[in-house]
Amino acid sequence: MNLTCVIVEDEPLARNLLTQYIHKVSYLTLVHTCSNPMEALEFLRDNKVDILFLDIQMPEITGISLLKILQVKPLVILTTAYSEYALEGYELDVADYLLKPITFERFLKAAEKAAGRLTTPGQQQQTETLPDKPSTEPASPFIFVKDGTKLVKIRLQDILYVEGLKDYVTIHTHHQKVVSLQRLKSLEEQLPQDRFLRVHHSYIVALEGIDAIMKEKVQIGNALIPIGDTYRKSFKEFIERNHLQSD
Repeated sequence: MNLTCVIVEDEPLARNLLTQYIHKVSYLTLVHTCSNPMEALEFLRDNKVDILFLDIQMPEITGISLLKILQVKPLVILTTAYSEYALEGYELDVADYLLKPITFERFLKAAEKAAGRLTTPGQQQQTETLPDKPSTEPASPFIFVKDGTKLVKIRLQDILYVEGLKDYVTIHTHHQKVVSLQRLKSLEEQLPQDRFLRVHHSYIVALEGIDAIMKEKVQIGNALIPIGDTYRKSFKEFIERNHLQSD
């Protein structure tokens, strides 16, 4: 695995620190550094990059503005000294948000998160079928999702199923329902594939939450979740591989 990186940072000390951190991680390769957003815009027009380490507060235009301008977007890790930009960063589906001063431990966690999104096998298959093998990468036991003006922490073990509707998802847990402004595909990429299954264009289910499996539906508590035609064959194969029997 080799992921190419670009740093966009106007502060020399911060730029040097990120450079040192990238050199310490074997699967990251630094291909360019930029001291301003306009230089970055020019470079990214002609070069494909996997990960962009992007400062927010910079001269001319902000990192957020650059991110909105880019037609082809790398996976972005935002860096800033100001925590108030966190919510806007999550709205733009960035991989992570690093608050300065950045420790190497926190940097490595962000790099691992980005690498997981970029390298998980089968994650972005065109047919949107379920993966043949569950991911063996360790996952965080929780996720943060935006609910209105706040970020809500949701433990993975509490999630029963997720329902998607256009640009929104509703996360059904044992205790509550959380509505978040994001696409179902985006949330799917944050969930470990050995614990959560896409069974329909509009539904992801937690494997541990399934109470019964029928021909065209799965039952989770009082909810009956449809199994879509696109997902039926791969869902059945996944269940059989995990020694579960359907009705």
